[in-house]
Amino acid sequence: MGFNEIFLPSRQPGSSIMPGKVNPVMPEVINQVAFQVIGNDHTICLASEAGQLELNVMEPVLIFNLIQSISIMNNGFKVFTDHCLVGIEANKEKLEKDVERSVGIITAVNPHLGYEAVSRIAREAILTGKSVRELCLAYDVLTEEELDLILNPYEMTNPGIAGEELLNKD
Repeated sequence: MGFNEIFLPSRQPGSSIMPGKVNPVMPEVINQVAFQVIGNDHTICLASEAGQLELNVMEPVLIFNLIQSISIMNNGFKVFTDHCLVGIEANKEKLEKDVERSVGIITAVNPHLGYEAVSRIAREAILTGKSVRELCLAYDVLTEEELDLILNPYEMTNPGIAGEELLNKD
């Protein structure tokens, strides 16, 4: 459920009112660990403030909470890694569609077409729900091959300009 971008490993039966739902019990465990550590940190801060000069009679509560925080984080991270993190799978099909339908990818096209043209395409994409790719092809401003290069997620997420070699081919 959620955004359906990842699949979590199932650790317990799901919801009776939402068949097929995987309860995110392991991420919830990490939330609980975080809440406890935040509480312990506050206790540690108050205990530290209660010290006077070089004497702090609050050291037992300070040390207890520090050790407890280290222990539950260590245990929580191990359990989370073993029972959740290693089993997470990306919903590649959904993510690819989301990237393709995102108007945000227009920024990769900007160096190739210029701000004015890209702004018009972006506005139309927002208003019509058409993809940047569809509109670039419809207006015959870039070829399918050029778009494959420019809108390649690997190209878009690396330093430099996506499809830079197209700019230098003239």
